[in-house]
Parts: sequence; C-alpha cells; structure tokens
Amino acid sequence: MIARSLSRAPGYRWVVLLLCWASFTMTSLDRSAWGPAAVAVGEGLGVSLAGLGVFATAYYAGYVISNVAGGALTDRVGARAVLSGSLLVAGGGMLAFGSSPSAGAGIALQGLIGLFAGADYSAGLKLVATWFPGRERGTAVGVYLTATSLGTVIANAVVPRLIGAYDWQFSYRLFGIVSMAVAVACALFLRDGAAGQAGWAVRAVRPDPRPLLADRDLLLLGLAGFGALWGTYGFVTWSNTLMIKGSGVDPVTAGTVVVMFAVVAVVCKPLVGLATDLMGKGRRQPAIGVLLYFVVALLVFGQLRTPAEFLVAAPFLGLGAYLYSPLLVAMVPDLAGIRLAGTAAGAANALWQLGSVTVPVVIGAVFQATGSFGAAFAALAAGPLAGAVLLCFVRDRDPVP
Repeated sequence: MIARSLSRAPGYRWVVLLLCWASFTMTSLDRSAWGPAAVAVGEGLGVSLAGLGVFATAYYAGYVISNVAGGALTDRVGARAVLSGSLLVAGGGMLAFGSSPSAGAGIALQGLIGLFAGADYSAGLKLVATWFPGRERGTAVGVYLTATSLGTVIANAVVPRLIGAYDWQFSYRLFGIVSMAVAVACALFLRDGAAGQAGWAVRAVRPDPRPLLADRDLLLLGLAGFGALWGTYGFVTWSNTLMIKGSGVDPVTAGTVVVMFAVVAVVCKPLVGLATDLMGKGRRQPAIGVLLYFVVALLVFGQLRTPAEFLVAAPFLGLGAYLYSPLLVAMVPDLAGIRLAGTAAGAANALWQLGSVTVPVVIGAVFQATGSFGAAFAALAAGPLAGAVLLCFVRDRDPVP
C-alpha cells in the first residue's frame, strides 16, 4: 500500500533510483570490505597470502550464479521481490561472517553472500530501465553505478579504522545490519512497473531468452566486460594487500589510496552517462577509449613505490577503472530491450563477473611466485586490453523498446 500510494507522486522514478542505488551500494560495500579486511582476516583465521584469494573467489563464484538466476527470476516474478529478498539474505550472511569460527566456514559464508548479493544488480537495473526512458537511461544508469565505486570508498575509508578501534568482525556485523535495513526499505517503498502503468505490478511473463544467446553483440559485450572487470576488481581485491606486503605501506594509508581511486568515479559516472545521452552517438567508442586508458594507468601504477606516488596516481587510475561501466551497462538494455532487460543484465554481468572470480586467485599466484608488484599489475592490465579489442567488433545499435 505504501509503495502504491507513493508511486502516483510526480518524480517517483527518482525514489526508485534512490532505493536501487542504496541496495547496490550496500552489496558493493559488502564486497569491497574484503580488500581492507583481508590481512586482518588472514591473521585471525590463519590463512596464507595466496589463500586469501580463495575467499574473494568464493564470493564471486556465488555472485556469478546469482546474476544468471537473479536476472531470469527478475523477469518472471518482479524486481521488487528479488531486490529486497536477495539483499536481506546477503546482509544476514555478512552478519554471520563476522562470527566465522574457521577459514572453511568463512569461505562458505562468502560464497553464500555472493550467491544472494549478485541478484540485486539485475533487479535494480530492470527497475531503472523500466522507470527511465531511453533518452534518460544513460544518466540514470550512471547514477545507479556510482554504487560500485561508493561502496569501495566507504569500505576503504571505514574498515581499516573499525579494525583499529574494534576488530574485523565488527565491520562485517555492522554492514550486515545496515544491508538488512535497506532491504526492508526496498520491500516497503519499491513498486514494479513503469511510469504510467495503473497496476501494482507488471504482469508476470515468461520471457524467451533464446534470442539473447544467439546475439553476437551481447556475447562480445559480455566477454569485453569480463576483461574490464578483471582489471577493476582485481585492483579492488588485491591493491591493499599488494601495497602492504609489496611496498610496506601501512593499512590506513593503503585504504586511503583506494578511497582516492574510487571517489573520482562517484562524480564522473553520471557525467559520462549524461554526456553520451546528450551526444546520442553511441557508447561503444568511448568505452574502448576508457579501457585503453585503464591499461596504461595500471601499468604506470605498477611501477610506483611510495605512498605519495600512490595517492597522486590513484584518482587517475580510478577514472579508467570505473568510467567504462555506465557505458557497457547502458548498452545491455539498448541491445536486448526492456522486456528481457533483467535476463540480459544478469547474463551479461555473469560473464563480466567471471573476471572477478578468476582474477583474485591468478593475481595472488603471480605475486607469490614473482614477489613483483609490477608483474601483478601487468597481469591486471591484460584484462582491459582484451576488453578493448573485443569491443571493436560490437556494433552500435539504436535502443530496442
């Protein structure tokens, strides 16, 4: 009843965007908490440096599965139920992880958190895509995707200080409780459907995803995103540990570097979406340019050694690591259409997140084998380079209704 009454108010689509953004911010924060907490968790649970990557891989493995299942479920039962339900369980998993008795239990809980946290992405994107028309969608998606970088900012600003004042368990319990509170707000105030629809929810449909599987451009877009997220989440997952272990940077300073890395994207993501909406000339070529810039920025960052150098370079690296995402994400409903937006978003993001699944273990192995900060960042740069090449073969299209 609350959402039904609220949805009749002018500008309700901005309420939808706010709640979707808050939900995605919390799952991004929950995911990003691992980077600044990893060393403390490893010491507390007796996990080796290379073994820390297994925790992140377990999370992202669950995340990939839930993107595929969550996207299809969103199109069948409605985005509101999927968004609020998945965040509620993911928050409960965060709360439980704060009391992990062993490494094995912690890995299992990380997998559980990822298994539910991934569903909110496609549900949120479906709501944003249905409530915002094509001419406003790039801007709305840009705002929505500030959640990924804002989650990284908050985690790296707050977690090292919470660990210093309390312990790593406290931060996970706190974020779990906040996540569950946001889930309740989404359940109360969100409404499925698009502006102008009279009903409480869109009638359940059984969309046929088979055309998506045969869409060459969507497949290439998925593979390109795999490479892009290899670089972004490889950095988010490993940068704190690499700076601490590879360059002797203290944990709070390492967290500040990642804050500087991510905070620039909070402002710039909506601007990129707005600029492409205004120009109306496609999003593929700007995305290629951003990914090539990201490659260069990663290689340069890998040659730095002092905290001052890291702090200066971090915002420039962040531009490359995040500004491609509004462009790639807005291309998905353009290619697939609104009716299959949830399924397409989930499937595309599942391919993208496979980069996040594999990169923690690979980078950990590279660093442990070579002991080289530069080699680890060269391995990270290989992902966005491949992504830029693949995007060259994707055709820009007019948005599908």
